[in-house]
Amino acid sequence: MKTVKGKSVGSMSIALVGTRGVPARYGGFETCVEEVGKRLVAMGHDVVVYCRTSKKDPSTPKTYLGMKLVHLPAPKKRSVETLVHTGLAVGHILRHRVDAVIVFNAANAPLLPFLRAARIPVATHVDGLEWQRARWGRMGRKYYRWAESLSVRLSDALIADAAGIQDYYRAEFDVDTTLLSYGAPVLEQGRSEKIRSLGLVPGGYHLVVARFLPENHVHVIVEGFVRSKAKLPLVVVGSHPYNDEYTTYLHSLGDDRVKFVGGVWDQTLLDQLYANSLIYWHGHSVGGTNPSLLRAMGAGVAINAYDVNFNQEVLGDAGEYFTGYLDIPDLVERAEADVPRVLERATASLDRAKLYSWDDIALGYEALCQGLVTGVLSRPRGKGRRLVAEGPVSYGQYTKVTS
Repeated sequence: MKTVKGKSVGSMSIALVGTRGVPARYGGFETCVEEVGKRLVAMGHDVVVYCRTSKKDPSTPKTYLGMKLVHLPAPKKRSVETLVHTGLAVGHILRHRVDAVIVFNAANAPLLPFLRAARIPVATHVDGLEWQRARWGRMGRKYYRWAESLSVRLSDALIADAAGIQDYYRAEFDVDTTLLSYGAPVLEQGRSEKIRSLGLVPGGYHLVVARFLPENHVHVIVEGFVRSKAKLPLVVVGSHPYNDEYTTYLHSLGDDRVKFVGGVWDQTLLDQLYANSLIYWHGHSVGGTNPSLLRAMGAGVAINAYDVNFNQEVLGDAGEYFTGYLDIPDLVERAEADVPRVLERATASLDRAKLYSWDDIALGYEALCQGLVTGVLSRPRGKGRRLVAEGPVSYGQYTKVTS
């Protein structure tokens, strides 16, 4: 039994909603659910994870790493997939009550009134600045900005995964958020048998791992790399199920030094790709703390990242940065010409990774849920009214990236 501000709270039942579920095979939210969820279970809590049913993977196990799984369908349509699945999950929660709910993604905010009406405390992980993503049209961007406001008004607590996101919500809505980042897994060093099956050798290639979205700047990296005098190949890991046009464009930019290998679902192979690369190139710009960046740091490799405050916050002086394709040839050529300097940077990456611990983050989620259950975190957090006018917004590096 634990005491929080004079109130005792023991084992809690916690629902994790709004992601594709576990095992984690997709992105940062899923990784967070898996890493935090299994630790909450080890702490003695009951954790329920809502998973999306897929025709490609019809198996529906009832548990995973101690977490209870509830599988529900979702339409394979990008604009409604998340909201429909979360709606079904909220309906299930209303029939099978829990002590606290963590909703991932502010896009699910229209469903918060149902949880509030049932007096189930809820925290919303607001994610990054989704409305800045190039994939959304005018109506999509308006929806995400509205959903941010609704999250502020209806959540008992807000979770941010980066200090930059905290700054944004403070500047936009004058509300505080709880900073709960992601962990950096420290990857095994010295193994390379799987990359050799791809014709690669340790230290003999550059690497990109990203979903093929314009705001991840894979096109910038590929175009800049092709303009360089690189002697080593660039291995590009990634794909996107809804964006064939952008994928085709990326392939058109490459030359025979650029190797597109598609999505890699073998985690051992992916880890070895990270750990044995000369340079990991990170182009993400609008998310927040990015799990791919943390994994590269935990792999102990040198990193060149897109110059945006989220990446600077995580990588600090351990990284080098680019703002466009014209910056990349020099970075490529300097790395290949000065391997000892690259190795020094790799050590700095690994040291930086140790600041990001899943154990500490899970303790933060536990404390947050205890605050929800005891009422320490309660409404009102904010009115959801923006403090700045609609239109182009700039908070340091928050301006929309179109390069």
